Amino acid sequence: MKETALTRVHRELGAKMAEFAGCNMPIQYEGINAEHETVRRSVGVFDVSHMGEIIIKGPEALSLIQKITTNDAAKLTDGKVQYSCLTNDYGGIVDDLLVYRLDIDTYMLVVNASNIEKDFTWIKLKNTVNAEIENISDKISLLAVQGPMALATLQKLTKVNLLEIPYYNFQINTLAGISNVIISNTGYTGAGGFELYFSSVDAPVLWNHIFDAGKQFGIRPIGLGARDTLRLEMGYCLYGNDIDDTTSPLEAGLGWITKFDKEFTAHQILREQKSGGLSRRLVGFEMLDRSIPRHDYKIYSENGVHIGKVTSGTQSPTLKKAVGLGYIDSDFATENTTVFVSIRNKMCPARICRLPFIRTQIS
Repeated sequence: MKETALTRVHRELGAKMAEFAGCNMPIQYEGINAEHETVRRSVGVFDVSHMGEIIIKGPEALSLIQKITTNDAAKLTDGKVQYSCLTNDYGGIVDDLLVYRLDIDTYMLVVNASNIEKDFTWIKLKNTVNAEIENISDKISLLAVQGPMALATLQKLTKVNLLEIPYYNFQINTLAGISNVIISNTGYTGAGGFELYFSSVDAPVLWNHIFDAGKQFGIRPIGLGARDTLRLEMGYCLYGNDIDDTTSPLEAGLGWITKFDKEFTAHQILREQKSGGLSRRLVGFEMLDRSIPRHDYKIYSENGVHIGKVTSGTQSPTLKKAVGLGYIDSDFATENTTVFVSIRNKMCPARICRLPFIRTQIS
């Protein structure tokens, strides 16, 4: 397994470690529910250095990005971030990602850890315009400082006025005496906060400075277990569970990042899918009893017809009830429709509901 620059720190903190996307990662420290609550109420720090960073640069950089991603990267200006996805030749999702415009000819794509090599190969395959492409994932560490006290914590460490960095914007500046840190107002929790990209050689020092700054707010290290419950409460997709090479962005509710005023891989297939109507949709649902849905559990209509399956499910620490995501036949995807999840041969009632499951300051 690969290790991040902070693996030794996680072990010293007593983290429960496990393999994730080929990396030895902290799953939890004091417990998923407690860590989840820390992020919702105060501030927590995730080491997500297993994520991938790919640089695309040169005069044709934008041209390549427009060709391979569904969103309109031409709308980006320096210091802005965009959520997007790569599509394959059949309209499925190669990966979902963030696109950072560093300058007019330089972009950084932040991709899922499990897809780094796949994405890099795919981008090179589609690079008919001779843009420069570099996988810098092994050189970069990424910390996500998330929660309502994240800004107050990090403000102690930089002269940048963090209040002046809007959502989905970033600055490259000095933080805790470390230069060239990308300070990005983004995250995967719905709790607010920043994601920090920097050279891996600085990881232990920056980690310690952040924890010293956040001590008065009860800052805690947070594992990937709580990252999953936090993202699911927001209805955010997890690649490999809720989206993959067989699901289209339209089916996944990502029509808002699928722009048909430009040409991209499989855009015509998706255009036809949109005009012809979707046979299935990704929906959110809440359980009406105490059962907990899990990945691949089957979903049925009130008449006992098999209509889909669960892609993600958990007990929501905030709502104190079980929630999930799943693909179901479009005819049953209306809000407040009652469906049934088959759990250990028992039909457990659930209700289709609007996403996100919880409302936050940035939802």
